[in-house]
Amino acid sequence: MILRALAVFSLIAVLLSPASAEEHVSIGTQRLTVNGALFLAAAQGYFKAEGLDVEMTAYASPEQVVQALAGGATDLGLAEFTPAAFNFAGRGAIKAIAAQAREKRDYEGNEVMVSNKAYDRGMRKVEDIAGTVFAISELGCTAHFQLGQIARAKGFSLSRVTLKSVGSPDAVARALVRSDVDAAILPTQYARELMVANQAKLITWFSEIDEPQLGALFASAKMLETRRATAEKFLRAYRRGAADYAAALLRHDRFAKRISDTNSQAAASTIARYVYAGRPLGPSTMTVEASAYYMDPQARLDVADIARQVEWFKAQKLVDDSVDARSIVDSSLNR
Repeated sequence: MILRALAVFSLIAVLLSPASAEEHVSIGTQRLTVNGALFLAAAQGYFKAEGLDVEMTAYASPEQVVQALAGGATDLGLAEFTPAAFNFAGRGAIKAIAAQAREKRDYEGNEVMVSNKAYDRGMRKVEDIAGTVFAISELGCTAHFQLGQIARAKGFSLSRVTLKSVGSPDAVARALVRSDVDAAILPTQYARELMVANQAKLITWFSEIDEPQLGALFASAKMLETRRATAEKFLRAYRRGAADYAAALLRHDRFAKRISDTNSQAAASTIARYVYAGRPLGPSTMTVEASAYYMDPQARLDVADIARQVEWFKAQKLVDDSVDARSIVDSSLNR
């Protein structure tokens, strides 16, 4: 099982000029494939080329990433959308300035999974989720929102599903393996491990149901007010990483099969060094390559989709009614 222990890791770019000439920038994130654009930009020296000395801190959850950012512990944060992110942005503490990954039809993304026991008793379609026990890490997580979109698309009330909050994606996967729950939505890297071990079954890719933006690169209000030029430098380097990510990992052949070659394997290997630090590189590289989420090559945010998500979370009483979705994104940087 994948472990996401709270850890701190620093990335100091290889220097082309004296350290004193570089400007220090801190960013909070998680060790996840969806953050691959950041890791590629760092490894390729794109931040260094902008005169930046980037320190990265890995957190255990997206909530911790945005809490650290809003509290002043970091300058930037790269994380999935959560009610905490929307609430902080609505209060003006942080702003979304670029995209993280998103769901996209014909790309794998998050997986709708069922336990072996549920599968054996005939649970084979997303419509079958109504009336079952569904595991999520916590209220307001990505899987909670995506379950809500399944209910909307398939015409059943979310109230018909018994939600079981278990604390983390690791715990969600364990609950499926033990058949403590009937179903869950898991990131690809988790789902593939369970399928390979025959510990759970796949119903469908969530991207076949809906295509939401999954997260964003956020900047603190303080950084945008006092170091905006630095934020713009970081953003240029990050976008170069996004372009590399898309060029290497998101190509399909004429049969709509993902292309695997030396370019994709090299990018996946680079990302794997961050996501699976300390684990054998060969298997980790294969997992990253197979589980690469779609990302806009220019890291552009889908502002309309963000507004849709905010309204859904408001309806669940998880985002303050006062939050204006238009205030979440810095439109001058998201272009």
